[in-house]
Amino acid sequence: MPVFRRKQRIQSRIVMNASSITTDRQPSIDPRVNRSDKANGEPRRSSRDLIDSKRDDLVQTDPAIDSDTMQCSLTSVYAPIVNQLREVEQRLSQELNSSYPDLASVLQHGTQLGGKRLRPAMLLLIGKAIGSLGQNHLTTATVIEMVHTATLIHDDVLDAAVSRRHVPTVNAKWNNHTSILLGDYLFSQAYRLAATTSSTIACEKVGEAARKVCEGELRQVLHRDVTSLTEDEYISMVQAKTGELCRVACELGAVFSQGSDNEIRAASRFGNSLGIAFQIADDFLDIWGDDEVVGKTLGTDLQQGKITLPIIRLLSTAKASESQEILEILSGPPEHRGERMMPILEASDAKSYTHDVAREFYLDALSALQVFRDGDAKKSLESMAEFSVNRRF
Repeated sequence: MPVFRRKQRIQSRIVMNASSITTDRQPSIDPRVNRSDKANGEPRRSSRDLIDSKRDDLVQTDPAIDSDTMQCSLTSVYAPIVNQLREVEQRLSQELNSSYPDLASVLQHGTQLGGKRLRPAMLLLIGKAIGSLGQNHLTTATVIEMVHTATLIHDDVLDAAVSRRHVPTVNAKWNNHTSILLGDYLFSQAYRLAATTSSTIACEKVGEAARKVCEGELRQVLHRDVTSLTEDEYISMVQAKTGELCRVACELGAVFSQGSDNEIRAASRFGNSLGIAFQIADDFLDIWGDDEVVGKTLGTDLQQGKITLPIIRLLSTAKASESQEILEILSGPPEHRGERMMPILEASDAKSYTHDVAREFYLDALSALQVFRDGDAKKSLESMAEFSVNRRF
């Protein structure tokens, strides 16, 4: 497919996805809108202008960029909110504690699995980009991370994963029963904590996001080994399972900073597109990543029958004879799928196409940030978006 037609399709998908996302303050978010109104006394650049200016500057996936370099970069991204993130970390430890020693050790192990703290960082950076940070930000950032960690723990059961963030998963160290109950514990504790904020909006938004995350995961489970899955269906699932919680984190960050309608819409759009880009990159790494660098069990998507974007692209562009071979591999022994599929994937454009789709959502996230005033928080949000597609872990 010619590059310009590919980009048209990707942009169309971004528009379709964005138009289905709503907030209480605005019925839709449409990245096609040319924002010509003024901000801070200067004409605002259109999304297309921003995308064109950033496209050549975007760092391509580079094997030389190791996880240590990326981790240092992420640390600098968090610099504007380092004190607030430290407090969120303390609150997580306080909330995930117990007077029962056996339970305390399980809870504390769970706090190690969240990893990068991207979602609370998004919430705090959006809040700081708009105004000042307060207790509602800190509490909701803690809630968002607890919900995210709960979904990871349940995911590890579904994927039979044995490691995450270079530590054993709960199901590997204990068992599946412990994992399921710990995830439920985190969900319950998160909703209780959300109820302590100054309004009901955190409970409402986080509860709805958690429902959509579960809905997305259920849809993916029910579509295992369904090779007719389309790109649009895949993006819809990705939006639910990953984009939604990121979207709500950013929306709440804006709401608690008393953001304008326009700022809340932009924050929501940024989180949604960044979350989708992040998940596409995650699916990319499951095939082409390194277990030691990523720090978790990889190759589980093919083994579990999850049809992700690289496979969807491969099936949509393969010749008839090749399609038959691909379908035979996907229906064959799970433990051999990855090894047999890799040469076919490498001979196709699935790798570059998957990265291109993630990159377009990254660019849409960037364009949403034009609403916000320049400053350290905005720069960090831009760097976070770039990390989402160029990360190695």
